[in-house]
Amino acid sequence: MTGEAQRVIEEFWRIQDDGDYTRLVDLFAEDALLEDPIWGRYEGREAILGFMTTMVEEMDSRKVHFTVDEICGDTHAAWARWTMHMEGHAPRGGVGIYKVEGGKMTYYRDYMDPAEE
Repeated sequence: MTGEAQRVIEEFWRIQDDGDYTRLVDLFAEDALLEDPIWGRYEGREAILGFMTTMVEEMDSRKVHFTVDEICGDTHAAWARWTMHMEGHAPRGGVGIYKVEGGKMTYYRDYMDPAEE
């Protein structure tokens, strides 16, 4: 049975597919923590909005998009296995882990496979 966390993360990926990462901010709690392996740590919804604004510009300019391969979750936690696609580069896999409370993400962290040489 799908739990609240999985439903939130499925919505996260539906929104992300449109490419406007700023629309994801409404899914985060006010005091959420986002940790990105490349861009760093962002605490609070306002900081996360700044990060997502940067992502809109960066992903568009670098011709990057993501596809979700699998999502699994329960009431409080979820994970998603995804693939990053970038023009001129081999696809790169990764995993996002998420904590959800009260229908909002409270924690989000991505892990990426090493780039192929």
